[in-house]
Amino acid sequence: MSYFEPSDRRFLLAGTQDETPRDVGSPQPARPAADDADLLDAYSRAVVGVVETVSPAVVSVSGARGDRGGAGTGFVITPDGYAITNSHVVAGREQLQAETVEGDRVAASVVGDDPATDLAVLRLASRDLPYAEIGDSDALRVGQLVIAIGSPLGLHATVSTGVVSALGRSMRSHEGRLIENIVQHSAPINPGNSGGPLVDSRGRVVGVNTAIIALAQGLGFAVPSNTARWVTAEILSHGRVRRRRLGIVATTAALSRSLMRELDLLSELAVEVIDVEPRSPAAKAGIRRGDLIVAVHDRLVTSVDDLHRLLAQFPQDHPLAVTVVRDRVKLELEIHSGE
Repeated sequence: MSYFEPSDRRFLLAGTQDETPRDVGSPQPARPAADDADLLDAYSRAVVGVVETVSPAVVSVSGARGDRGGAGTGFVITPDGYAITNSHVVAGREQLQAETVEGDRVAASVVGDDPATDLAVLRLASRDLPYAEIGDSDALRVGQLVIAIGSPLGLHATVSTGVVSALGRSMRSHEGRLIENIVQHSAPINPGNSGGPLVDSRGRVVGVNTAIIALAQGLGFAVPSNTARWVTAEILSHGRVRRRRLGIVATTAALSRSLMRELDLLSELAVEVIDVEPRSPAAKAGIRRGDLIVAVHDRLVTSVDDLHRLLAQFPQDHPLAVTVVRDRVKLELEIHSGE
């Protein structure tokens, strides 16, 4: 039963425990729907679960005593103490110190450093350590929940959440090479987060936080976990990252309209060879100073970045079919393995 009296603007609902009349003129606080509450609980449970699982594997990384340099974050990937951080956190130092979330400090050494991807592998002087699982960054989707764990501004084990804002970004490393497939996200990060894990809702590392944009809010960038997995495997197997190289100095050059029409070229830009290293793969293949590289395996080359990208896509034992223009003639050259 229910009734409503317009005169005193009061109403009662049958079946409620509290039958005290309430003034409908006074706004009542909105109650979240049960579904909304469940969603909030699920979100909180996901974040708490990830933090409890991954945080023990996260360490603060700094220079050893008396060694100057900035601090950053890293995370352990094997129980015997191998860890990943940023190359710029290592900053050329061989001896470092790692501090766990429990405050334990252990010595750390640099196993390998790859400035081209801003990644480095460390070895902590400890065993039976909790470690993080590396996930598949290719499976990420825009809008997906991600969690950043690190030591921003020296505050250990700080957690922030956000979403994947964009995929497939490119960012230039400290040595000038493009890092591909960068993950852009909105989890707040600050100086000190560098080298820390970006984690999905199942506690798998999907990126290594590497950069922020000064004076911008909500813009964080992470090297994808698949790149970190490859770099780590190269360093642990060979002590360094092996990359294919041609042995040339090159720059981007514009092509004339007449040359494009004459040779049926599809782009107005190419890579001009400025110098060739003696006995290099390029020299052995017959590439000369002044050649214009326009394609690799029929894929257009319009910049040095394009050339780097294509070199990384083919195994070192796979010959490269390079198309060059020399004296207004198109030539096909084959370049064999070079590291």
